[in-house]
Amino acid sequence: MFELGVVKRNITRADANLAARLGEFGCATVHEAMGRVGLMQTYLRPIYPGARIAGTAVTVLMHPGDNWMLHVAAEQIKPGDVVVAACTADNTDGFFGDLLATSFRARGALGLVIDGGCRDVRDLTEMQFPVWSKAISAKGTVKATLGSVNVPVVCGGMLVTPGDVIVADDDGIVVVPAAMAAKVADAAAARTANESEKRAKLAAGVLGLDMYKMREPLEKAGLKYVD
Repeated sequence: MFELGVVKRNITRADANLAARLGEFGCATVHEAMGRVGLMQTYLRPIYPGARIAGTAVTVLMHPGDNWMLHVAAEQIKPGDVVVAACTADNTDGFFGDLLATSFRARGALGLVIDGGCRDVRDLTEMQFPVWSKAISAKGTVKATLGSVNVPVVCGGMLVTPGDVIVADDDGIVVVPAAMAAKVADAAAARTANESEKRAKLAAGVLGLDMYKMREPLEKAGLKYVD
């Protein structure tokens, strides 16, 4: 059941330093460190390559073809936030463009994840304002129906609670619950260190077959070499 007509002004955000630390590891590593959970659907893609953000979620619930609540949400943004916008029904209209990006940036937003459409892509790219969206669409929207701000939403198939950490890059978007941020950051650090050792071995010519001890299970599975 959607909670409509509500703006929650006071939300508990994950620690900004933890969000930044998680961002250093990237989406894929954080996803793995969290137990391979938390990923939004792959249809949400960055509007330009190389975009990368990590911040705390300000959530928005909108109706199809109506971006009114994005304007309402701007007032609730604090520096380091990522706006996460969900829709009550499937829609790809152009909810967001350069004017809203200008407003969001003035409030300190790092970027936007929107389960809908985005437009003014050239301007947004020149601004280097990162957006992950379902579609690019020039179709405009109205401002007529109340949604909500800072309520739990489902965006890209993932539950997002206000204040959660959002890590997004070219690989995708992962949601880290605020209460798990410290634990996941430590796990991601350990994973990164382990991968660095493996990378050095692979660069030296060691095969993954040997490093991961794959030969015996491959033989048991029936793999045969033919000369």
